[in-house]
Amino acid sequence: MNSKELALAAVLMAMLIAINTEAQVNSAPAGASANMHPTNTIGLFDKDADIGIVAHPGNVNYDPAKQTYTITGNGENMWFTADAFHFLYRRASGNFAVEADVSFLGEGKNPHRKACLLIRQSLDPNSTYADIALHGSGLTSLQYRDGTGGMTHEVQSSISAPTRLRLIKLGDYVYMFLAGTDGRFELAGAYGKLEFADSYYIGLGVCSHDKDVSETAVFSNVKLITDLPSPDSDLKLYSTLETVTVASTDRRVVYVTPGRIEAPNWTPDGSTLVVNHDGRIYRMPAAGGSPVMIDTGFADRCNNDHGISFDGKTLAISDQSAVPHHSIIYTVPIEGGTPSRITQQSPSYFHGWSPDGKTLAFCGQRDGKFGIFTIPATGGDETRITTAPGLDDGPEFSPDGKYIYFNSDRTGIMQIYRMHPDGSGLERITHDDFNNWFPHLSPDGGRMAFLSYETDVKGHPPDKAVTVRMMSLADEKITVLAKMLGGQGTINVHSWSPDGLKLAFVSYEQIPSSTP
Repeated sequence: MNSKELALAAVLMAMLIAINTEAQVNSAPAGASANMHPTNTIGLFDKDADIGIVAHPGNVNYDPAKQTYTITGNGENMWFTADAFHFLYRRASGNFAVEADVSFLGEGKNPHRKACLLIRQSLDPNSTYADIALHGSGLTSLQYRDGTGGMTHEVQSSISAPTRLRLIKLGDYVYMFLAGTDGRFELAGAYGKLEFADSYYIGLGVCSHDKDVSETAVFSNVKLITDLPSPDSDLKLYSTLETVTVASTDRRVVYVTPGRIEAPNWTPDGSTLVVNHDGRIYRMPAAGGSPVMIDTGFADRCNNDHGISFDGKTLAISDQSAVPHHSIIYTVPIEGGTPSRITQQSPSYFHGWSPDGKTLAFCGQRDGKFGIFTIPATGGDETRITTAPGLDDGPEFSPDGKYIYFNSDRTGIMQIYRMHPDGSGLERITHDDFNNWFPHLSPDGGRMAFLSYETDVKGHPPDKAVTVRMMSLADEKITVLAKMLGGQGTINVHSWSPDGLKLAFVSYEQIPSSTP
């Protein structure tokens, strides 16, 4: 070639390189930067990319000999409606799991730096997603955004600084399993319900939680599991006692157990939660710990209708031990003791104490019809307050004693009402298409928590998709506090913390016994 031909060839080669580079950049999925490996696999994964706005590009160092992934990431946070982090990922579909040993390198600048196992619908910063986030402080949470552009929700585990994490997707649910140094996985009681399309992304991520620095985490012994059982085969039931901070909707796991526990009450000093299990009543520390049975004497068939007096001295229970095994209301000292019978007729289901401790409100069935009743807390004659056709249930006094709130299906759908303790002044409180149950008033009387089923659900059965919601009574604004598998046993009775900052409830998990 002469000099002109060589120059022309050089120009053409430069143009081809530029076109190829632009094609690689433009082929990056929406939300991902061009800092990615477009073709070469990285161990078990296909690509890596910065998601969202980062000040410093992230990177992945894969060591085939050690089978480790060292990921460095920047990003202000993975929270609210958008995320910023470095993501190592591959495509997946169906039921899937990813697990790894996870540790940070260095002391770190921010205690909330995060090393994560992730499932994301897309690489957009505001994508639907779920992750297990191990924080630098040891806090470990299931975080999820249940719709594009929605807010991030969090369920904090009671297990701190686990060494191994496992994130499982089964149907529309994602679950968090954690293991300590012994390598034994435990269901951490944290899960979320959210729908992913048939194809999604699964992988590992690091967020520095500080836009000015980068942080590094090491993921080792990484496993991807695809042959997971169907979520409706040979199911094992677990119960999770949780609290939710109503201002932020952040949830925290208190206790996880196989089998069914139900209906938490909070003691007036805020230190203890009371639940029922297999016919007995138990107490446990609100901060987490082991349950201890409360002695209720012969009453060993207690159901989930129980509650603590406002002074904290007395526990009301509903028990079915006496023949013909219909529910009867008794009271016992909070420390335990011999039950004192309150209702002579049955079935009667306790639901609320009056603020002065002199009166109990309950749901009763008389002559085949359900209604709301009151009775002196020491026993005596009962007074029927409602006589409308259908089911009236869940009566609870307002903190000032001026109203009894309850749920009724008198219009064909279960809604929340209130009335004065003598039955006058009836008002409907909720007006929507959900079946709303079990109103519980905050200690200041300004907010009402309640349980919502979908329209097609009749009664209050267990193990359904339900929502715990909260209404501000001043403006009727409703906030969703938690979505879960629940229903019967979730919040049958009053479960506000005495400071009005939290609500306690029970969620349920049905997991195939063969789940790894």
